[in-house]
Amino acid sequence: MTDPGWFVQEGRYTVVMVGVEDSTCLSHNGDAPPMSLATDSGPPTPPLPTTTIGGALDDAVRRYGHREALVSVEQGQRYTYAELSEAVDGLARGLIARGIEKGDRVGIWSPNCSEWVLVQYATARIGAVLVTINPAYRTHELAYVLDQAGVRLLVAAPSFKTSDYVGMTKEAAPDVDAVFFGSPEWDALSLDGGPLPERGLTPDDPINIQYTSGTTGFPKGATLSHRNILGNGFLVGQLCGYTQLDRVCVPVPFYHCFGMVMGNLGALSHGACIVIPAPAFDPAATMRAVTQERCTSLYGVPTMFIAELALPDFASYDVSSLRTGIMAGSPCPVEVMKQVQGFMPEVTICYGMTETSPVSTQTRADDTLDRRVSSVGRVHPHVTVKVVDPATGATVERGETGELCTAGYGVMLGYWNDPDKTAEAIDAEGFMHTGDLAVMDADGYLSIVGRSKDMVIRGGENVYPREIEEFLYTHPEVLDVQVIGVPDTRYGEELCAWVRVADGAALTPEALRDWCKGKLAHYKVPRYVRFTDEFPMTVTGKVQKFKMREASIDELGLHDAAGVATA
Repeated sequence: MTDPGWFVQEGRYTVVMVGVEDSTCLSHNGDAPPMSLATDSGPPTPPLPTTTIGGALDDAVRRYGHREALVSVEQGQRYTYAELSEAVDGLARGLIARGIEKGDRVGIWSPNCSEWVLVQYATARIGAVLVTINPAYRTHELAYVLDQAGVRLLVAAPSFKTSDYVGMTKEAAPDVDAVFFGSPEWDALSLDGGPLPERGLTPDDPINIQYTSGTTGFPKGATLSHRNILGNGFLVGQLCGYTQLDRVCVPVPFYHCFGMVMGNLGALSHGACIVIPAPAFDPAATMRAVTQERCTSLYGVPTMFIAELALPDFASYDVSSLRTGIMAGSPCPVEVMKQVQGFMPEVTICYGMTETSPVSTQTRADDTLDRRVSSVGRVHPHVTVKVVDPATGATVERGETGELCTAGYGVMLGYWNDPDKTAEAIDAEGFMHTGDLAVMDADGYLSIVGRSKDMVIRGGENVYPREIEEFLYTHPEVLDVQVIGVPDTRYGEELCAWVRVADGAALTPEALRDWCKGKLAHYKVPRYVRFTDEFPMTVTGKVQKFKMREASIDELGLHDAAGVATA
């Protein structure tokens, strides 16, 4: 493998970054575009951090050393910033003693725990690139990531749920150096000593590889720098109003940007405290942590908030300490957002993707309720966004649907060792093409109407599943719903709704379709309705619609229609 494995085109960001710093968005000829075009740039303030993650930890120790930095509820562990820094430095010395150099890849395969945070900061201290591995991976996926990233050392939990990580590692990568939490080798990694040696780190160094979950083929390793993820965590925290008094409950997984960037680095850059309720998401454990630790902020994807609200004893938990939080990861149902708003008055919606570190847009605390339930907010500081025609690449008018593209400091360095995929995702002007369909209104607020691949074309009519889902959520017996397209020999595609109903509900497919009639155009009424207890999901809570489509085709016997539709 040739290092470095990331790819940045010379001068890619020049025009875009000038536009961001000037708080305008420049067209190709340098003129400001008409305000009717769906493009916008965030302000150049507050300034982005100019240090590394290790430098940010040093700063937090100087300012907030005696304050709690990390609480792992299930493990019964607590660290002040001073204690956290001491533990991080001890682990960093151990990694150096084990031969880890700047730029070496260190994998971490584990659910959420205090050790995860120590490894995150210790690798950042010494300039090693942390490769975050999905806890749900099996041996085939593990072997691919370890090989593709060139991982020199794997640090892992010994097991998680039914997975024997020790045995799986030996099977998938017997030659990879591995250390497991709780083992003598892990204990030996913590070394006492003097100051760490100078490693020559800069904010633009790659420091993290996160593998994006794809629906086809192997995942791609988004390569992120200190500047990418420290800056994004800082800005997310700023828009949440974080101070050293905040306590951020993080039930979302650390291997993903939501946990390690918006959670860990968002807290670190403001001297706030991270609260880990459990190794994996558990709605009751999350609510207990909020109550016991007096958390002021709570994170989650929509399905997590739905599960918390559905707890039979939800009303018994004391959530009066909550002020803010983040709902992100997938489109947030309006009805669910309204309920969450009731106990988290300053809750924000964030939109982004791993490749943009991740957040590009966010609602603000002073946005109206309507803005917070119907949009993903406005562009972040130091970021430029635009909505383009997927076919031509031309920026569309505000109010029109197109693909959302984003540029600025947060755009990844590239996909690890994959220049072709990098060039497909990031254009010559530095814009990351998200694949999400969006609409920008006159005031710059963006609404996500679906994935470009999720759009259903029924008899020539473009149907956006998000619109149908939002409508079906308003049915009193519908707890959760996902809408997909399935093949049809006559119309090309038909709508299929997967529905979770409330306990005790007696809803039938016919009753749900009858309820839609007269309220939705006929072609928007789902032809197929499937009741289910759960949706296929990634470990981060993202619904896998491609699996739903595959299962629906099998169950409905639509293989012949699929062949006709795709011919």
